[in-house]
Amino acid sequence: MAAKLRKGDKVVVLAGKDKGKEGEITQVLTKAGKAVVAGANTAIRHTKQSQNNQGGRIPQDMPIDLSNLALVDPKDGGPTRVGFKMDGDKKVRYAKKSGEVLDA
Repeated sequence: MAAKLRKGDKVVVLAGKDKGKEGEITQVLTKAGKAVVAGANTAIRHTKQSQNNQGGRIPQDMPIDLSNLALVDPKDGGPTRVGFKMDGDKKVRYAKKSGEVLDA
């Protein structure tokens, strides 16, 4: 099945402690069905100092389940679902709310 959310997409969090936060997807974990969103679901990781990094308490974005994310509509800025349609001989993603094509 084609991926509805991809790296670089602007999404909004629908559930959890960061509900309502918007951010960009930095990484998609396809086998786990999760994605890492910049600025959402941040945890503090305690790291030991080494030669090339300072160490200490470092905030790190943790994965969020894909079902708890929705694409931000390019026209009105609200959450929307993702659909697929054929554009000539190419399969493209589009925002269901506004009908705007996402893949150019």
